[in-house]
Amino acid sequence: MAKKITFLGIETSCDETAAAVIRKNDQGTAEILSNIISSQFTEHKKFGGVVPELAARAHLDNIEYVINAALRESKIPLDEIDGVAATAGPGLIVCLTVGLNIGKSIAAFSNKPFVAVNHLEGHALSPGLEKNIKFPYLLLLISGGHTQFLIVKDVNEYQQLGTTIDDALGEAFDKTAKMLDLGYPGGPNIERFSKLGNKKFFKLPEPIINKAGCNLSFAGLKTAVLREAKKIGNDKQMKYNLAASFQNTINNILNKKTKIAIEMFKEKTGQKNVNLIVAGGVAANKTIRENLTKLSKEINFKVVYPDIKFCGDNAAMIAWAGIKRFEKRLLDKIIVNAKSRWSLDRDAPYMKGPGLKL
Repeated sequence: MAKKITFLGIETSCDETAAAVIRKNDQGTAEILSNIISSQFTEHKKFGGVVPELAARAHLDNIEYVINAALRESKIPLDEIDGVAATAGPGLIVCLTVGLNIGKSIAAFSNKPFVAVNHLEGHALSPGLEKNIKFPYLLLLISGGHTQFLIVKDVNEYQQLGTTIDDALGEAFDKTAKMLDLGYPGGPNIERFSKLGNKKFFKLPEPIINKAGCNLSFAGLKTAVLREAKKIGNDKQMKYNLAASFQNTINNILNKKTKIAIEMFKEKTGQKNVNLIVAGGVAANKTIRENLTKLSKEINFKVVYPDIKFCGDNAAMIAWAGIKRFEKRLLDKIIVNAKSRWSLDRDAPYMKGPGLKL
């Protein structure tokens, strides 16, 4: 019997200090021996968003405890771990550096292989923690910093089909919540308060909905929300109506753009059967899940979501990506640096900024 691969994963790309110990089992999925996450919600709540310097300081305060807790809970001593994986980007440099440096130090002093993980690849491969999913598949990555459609051809092989040209979806949720004074974190609060509103009350724009393939834009929608928010003032019910209308518009946009992405996937891969993986923090939104599940039944594709505990930032997905890269001998040297930007598709054009042609 082949030796089971066990990895320590470390994640500090934004405001979650996380460590996990993961073992690949005989079924090809993961045995999660520990998955520790220390949230910084309290530190950032009063600012209505993440303050990088505060986040980095909290990582420094918490990282040793979190890693020791992950090792202790897993009951696996460090000398029995096969490798160390740490997020190297994309994200906030001051935050990434904390986890990356300690990951490199642990690997160097324990003489273990080291893998510098792209946070987005962690999300892309996260369904494999629980399910065996064959390549290639279509990925809808929706998070606080990224919104993309990609073909996942294999580990380390990605083709971008579409991306946001301005705000990421999670960013749009957070900014909308802030404009409506619905509290932090924005995404979950928009979803919660939307249940109290009329989703048909406001007619909001769907930017670039009929052009630019499966690229997306949310800035114009955000501007429209700001305009309406100024009109309604402190009227609670109107705020709930606007939150519900915003979320409904997001679902309409995802519905239409997903249809286009599926056709592009079929054309580029020659596959008739499509597996759509929806991953990232915003994939925890239940109305988005319901919307895409309904669409999957309408046009006959399979949609797969990671467990909600693996949607947000976590170290289990980083350890898993480390294992998958380790199996392909995609290892990194200790001199590797953190990256604030790091595209999964190395050939994809940068789709933001003035002068962009769609």
